Amino acid sequence: MGRLNMILFYCCGLLFILITNSTTAATDTIYPNQTLKDGDTIVSAGGIFELGFFSLGNLPYRYLGIWYKTIPVLTVVWVANTKDQLLDASGILQLNDKGELQLLSVSNISVWSSLSSKLTANSSPVAQLFNSGNLVIRDDISKDLIWQSFDHPGDTWLPGMKIGVDLVTGIQWNLTSWKTPDDPSLGSYTVWMNTDGYPQLYNMKDESNPKERFGYWNGRGFSGMLGLGPSDFYTFDLNREKTYYIYTLKNRSYITRMTLNHDGNFAQLVWNNKTWDFSTRFLEVKCDQYSVCGPYGRCSINTTKPTCACLEGFEPKLPEEWSVGKWSNGCKHIIDLTREKRHYFKNFSDLKLPDSQNSWFNSSISLKECKNLCANNVSCIAFANSDILGGNGCLMWSGELIDIREAPQGDLSGQDLYIKMAIPHKKKSYLKVALPVVSVVVMLIFALILYFWRNKRLNNNNSDLVNKEQKQDSDLPFFSLNEVVKATSNFADNNKLGQGGFGEVYKGVLEEGGEIAVKRLSKTSRQGITEFQNEAICIAKLQHRNLVKLLGCCVQGEEMMLIYEYMPNNSLDFWLFDKNNSLLLDWPQRHHIINGIARGLVYLHQDSRLRIIHRDLKASNILLDSNMNPKISDFGLARMFKEYETEANTNHVVGTLGYISPEYAANGLFSLKSDVFSFGVLVLEIVSGKKNRGFSHQAHHDNLLGHAWRLYKEGKPHELVDVALGGSWSACEVLQSIHVGLLCVQQNADDRPNMSSVVHMLGGEGALPPPEQPGFFMEMTRPKLESSSIMSTVSVSTNKVTITQLEAR
Repeated sequence: MGRLNMILFYCCGLLFILITNSTTAATDTIYPNQTLKDGDTIVSAGGIFELGFFSLGNLPYRYLGIWYKTIPVLTVVWVANTKDQLLDASGILQLNDKGELQLLSVSNISVWSSLSSKLTANSSPVAQLFNSGNLVIRDDISKDLIWQSFDHPGDTWLPGMKIGVDLVTGIQWNLTSWKTPDDPSLGSYTVWMNTDGYPQLYNMKDESNPKERFGYWNGRGFSGMLGLGPSDFYTFDLNREKTYYIYTLKNRSYITRMTLNHDGNFAQLVWNNKTWDFSTRFLEVKCDQYSVCGPYGRCSINTTKPTCACLEGFEPKLPEEWSVGKWSNGCKHIIDLTREKRHYFKNFSDLKLPDSQNSWFNSSISLKECKNLCANNVSCIAFANSDILGGNGCLMWSGELIDIREAPQGDLSGQDLYIKMAIPHKKKSYLKVALPVVSVVVMLIFALILYFWRNKRLNNNNSDLVNKEQKQDSDLPFFSLNEVVKATSNFADNNKLGQGGFGEVYKGVLEEGGEIAVKRLSKTSRQGITEFQNEAICIAKLQHRNLVKLLGCCVQGEEMMLIYEYMPNNSLDFWLFDKNNSLLLDWPQRHHIINGIARGLVYLHQDSRLRIIHRDLKASNILLDSNMNPKISDFGLARMFKEYETEANTNHVVGTLGYISPEYAANGLFSLKSDVFSFGVLVLEIVSGKKNRGFSHQAHHDNLLGHAWRLYKEGKPHELVDVALGGSWSACEVLQSIHVGLLCVQQNADDRPNMSSVVHMLGGEGALPPPEQPGFFMEMTRPKLESSSIMSTVSVSTNKVTITQLEAR
């Protein structure tokens, strides 16, 4: 019996030796005094990553590293011994009792060590490879972290890995390129975070020579990276306490990495089951060479080589160098910005924001507060939002603004930058005395011209009312043609915002700094003169936060123009019906827009000095200001009513198909309830992200109104919600909005609520009555437009209605 016990003791000992010295391919853990020899590997629990020895190219040198196990192409994500390679396949890796991983050569010389120092008494260290690709040494008893490979990045940024700096301990997490594709020793390029001013990422060629600047995370993308915005499979976060960026996968089925290669190019790659695809190549355009255009220079990305131009209001410092393509000295203010001179802020849109080393930031204040701070700070040169997605946060620059480029149209990294500019000093002259007199005379002439043109072109039975209003509005500010030409850079194509039946619309900047939108009557327009006059009369005296403000007009020679406040965020249809832009229009913004439009209509219908029916309410006529507040625009087709009037009749139906009410289309009868119908269509479009006209569904031939009505009757109205909203919408608010929208588009005008009731309903006040069947709930046969854009007697296959004299828009 004693001999049997002795045999069992020796067998157990031999088994222990075999286990601790054999290959560890079946485990993800290394225990103390266990060795990993060349040819052995450990694999993460999910089988994604593998740790072991490898060689590169045809070279005999051996390295210890981590790579993707499931990918047939060797893709190394981390290397331990980047400084000292093993000369042959005799290296071993072991975890000692002190909790240190050591890589030893054949002669037992240490080639690399984790140099852990956090081990305490009575600890039990283990090394483990996680599915994230992170090699971790931890205490198996307390579970405390002792060391991890993620704290020592190489050339690869994996999900969950930090890039930045710990301001308390001073630890830095940087990416460093390899020397060559077959040599993982330290290369020439480093991606690191600069914490001077607002924290931002750089790609450095050496310590004092930035290659490119990635910028900072602005809520939608990195301010200096083309194309790195919101993604379907990853998201970025900034830890401000320790100041580092980290990105995580939304869908763990993706295999993705970001790599800084040996020649300094930074790219994101995604495995497609065969090869690595470039999901995004960062900074591959020449404009992303750091400060290629110098201070206040803007680089254009639409050319094969860098093309620099001074920002508007600036001029080259050295014109002789600038003219031959030497831009490094940059630009300067045309009018020096001094403490004594009055100033304003000029808005530059769609820019990669300047280097933020010389910046101050506050993440909790609004853009308006930021502007006030900059205005009262002598050293402040410019300001911008730090978080454009949330609309909060303040960034203020001092010193020269460098490394600016334009962002391509639709790129989510582009931002607005507000630069402080000096107001030109104008000498006093007799013109200041004469100008008011001249203005009155010119406006009287303008009124007479419009009167005769109107009687020549149209025979409208409302002419007496219009004439009266025109005289009352003769104090409408007058802009000279020279002012408008200068503001729009002579109607330059790059200032053109859009075009309609009226004519073209241009962005302009006045000399004193205000931004404007110039609506220019086309000389070939057949409907513009009437719209021009009507719009000038209707909106001149209207003042409401949800109506676009008319600043004045310009009539000189053949030119007729209306001058409006500029809306930087385009029109609602730009956001609502675009696949990419709609992702940025979340439900709180959409609900805010619905309520704003409703309040604007209440003002038009009952609170303004005259009742006004818009008659062309649609998504493209809702403009959005810098804070995404909605403003009703385009009053060219509007009609004014006296206080006691509620409806009128016309033989000349105008408007936009899909928004016109049934009684107006069929009988030419329009009223306040015509606008209510259009508003209801708009509400359903905002909720669904779909256009009413042109909507199609595989199960039926109804338009959007009919589809919403079906879902409501089936008890499934939530299925109308735009998929772009994800799961972030408020069920109560959305269902309430759908219900109100259906009440507004009912067939019978008398059944529709007025707009003041709509505002109360949207606010959740009182129970909502059940809606009746909507008007035009089937798709209308699309009529063919004649060359004159007038359609005569067009049949519509819904609700047994015939539209006569419908003027399309």
